[in-house]
Amino acid sequence: MIVYVSTHLHGYTGGKSKLTVDGVTVADVLENLESMFPGVRFRVVDEQGEIREHIRFFLNAERIDRLDLPVKEMDELHILGALSGG
Repeated sequence: MIVYVSTHLHGYTGGKSKLTVDGVTVADVLENLESMFPGVRFRVVDEQGEIREHIRFFLNAERIDRLDLPVKEMDELHILGALSGG
């Protein structure tokens, strides 16, 4: 599947924003992404395996909050940092 990562993660993906990563679920994709780019998973998922509060995942343009969702080869996963201000 294609994984797009936001600019704030480029330092952990070798400057790449578009990646091809295999997996059966979103969690599998993250594990495979971690094997390609060690340290990137910790930036988006906490120690309990939950998506970090400031991170948003979109699977085929639909926001998701679970990592056990199945994915297909032609799916697109976007991993974005949430913006905040005051």
